[in-house]
Amino acid sequence: MMDYLILVINPGSTSTKVALYKNEEVLKEKTLRHDVEELKHFKNIIEQIDFRKSLILKLIEESNYCLKDIDIFVGRGGMTRPLSGGTYNISSEMVADLSSLKYGAHASALGSIIAYDLAKIHNKPAFTVNPVVVDEFEDISRISGLKQIERKSVFHALNHKAIAIRFAQSINKTYEEVNVVIAHLGGGISVALHKKGRVIDVNNALGGDGPFSPERTGTIPTFPLVDICFSGKYTKEEVKKMLVGKGGIASYLDTNDARIVEKRVLEGDEEAKLIFEAMAYTVVKEIGSMYFAAGGDVDGIILTGGIAYSKYFTTYIKQYIDPILEVTVYPGEDEMQALAEGAMRVLTGKEKVLEY
Repeated sequence: MMDYLILVINPGSTSTKVALYKNEEVLKEKTLRHDVEELKHFKNIIEQIDFRKSLILKLIEESNYCLKDIDIFVGRGGMTRPLSGGTYNISSEMVADLSSLKYGAHASALGSIIAYDLAKIHNKPAFTVNPVVVDEFEDISRISGLKQIERKSVFHALNHKAIAIRFAQSINKTYEEVNVVIAHLGGGISVALHKKGRVIDVNNALGGDGPFSPERTGTIPTFPLVDICFSGKYTKEEVKKMLVGKGGIASYLDTNDARIVEKRVLEGDEEAKLIFEAMAYTVVKEIGSMYFAAGGDVDGIILTGGIAYSKYFTTYIKQYIDPILEVTVYPGEDEMQALAEGAMRVLTGKEKVLEY
């Protein structure tokens, strides 16, 4: 097999993760931290492109590589129109949609834009893999209960798909041969039904429904929410921040760090115990709904994401589910590796590259 030098770019709100891979083997990985004071001068994320790009170029040079040495550029995907899962060529049309922010603003958009800009200098390919807007819903999954509102697929697609593929391989099957329910447990929580290679249902993990998380409310009673919206006490943006950012655990315990909450639980804090277990309980209920949506025809239940490192949290969930079906835990979310693997599946002919 031919060797490829791959540059992976994964921007966050205050950091940019950059890695060089030889095929699927990491050669160098670094997280570039950005001071909040440094970023506040930019009006929006798009204005940060040149700033972040210069730091990436400097890192490549410090790693004793030249830009022309890199064969493939892979960037984290941002908010675009809905897409099927897979690895996409980053096109000028995709970059234009990301740059316009018309589908939403998130730092992840910078991954694809910067990958595209750097790749075109030496006419190299640029890919993005399973962005958050992956939408493979069946029609029935879109119905919300109110005609004016359609359920949307917004979730941790990159990690979901990578973990589903890994699990399928562990039982000597392909992703297209298995049905799995996966719960990604992080700052947002998404629970998805993967059916024969497609995510046919998942809660909207960003300002939508499903379990509450360290900083998001998930599904909440609607009438009281309407009362809050029309109370005159809060602006529209303040209510949105209440739902995403200051909701979930943060609204009860004044922290969005699950590690701090678990420490409080283990030290005997009864309030922290109740809230932490309540969050796990909402995950159990969401997993159950997906299990029965699959008619019980499920090859595995999987827990992943940062909170899956918590033995307390995963044990709480397992006590409900293990008597029916064994739960597999893949803690963490190795997005860099998932991006490199997505590129390699195309380069080795396991998947066809998709066009935007």
